[in-house]
Amino acid sequence: MVKVSVFYPNGKSTRFDIGYYCDRHIPLVQRLLGSALKSVSVEHGICGERPGTSPAYVAMGHLVFDSVEAFQSSFGPHAQEIMADIPRYTNAQPILQISDVKL
Repeated sequence: MVKVSVFYPNGKSTRFDIGYYCDRHIPLVQRLLGSALKSVSVEHGICGERPGTSPAYVAMGHLVFDSVEAFQSSFGPHAQEIMADIPRYTNAQPILQISDVKL
């Protein structure tokens, strides 16, 4: 299994609509990627290392696939539509990481 994580860095002028992300963007991704997408989770940052500090990431989305190839073949045909939706919920520049799930 591989996990595709999308990190949205926090900043002073970062705008992020978590409602839109959870209610519109993630369902769009699920619909477009279909059965290749095994699971999805969303995290919304609430604070940094110490209480009262800002989180490093305003949000994180995690998508699980059987393989990198399964991700690429399902995402590729829909990349333009998925990426075009990003400005509707954030002005942050997403950072993508693909990880091999060990546990």
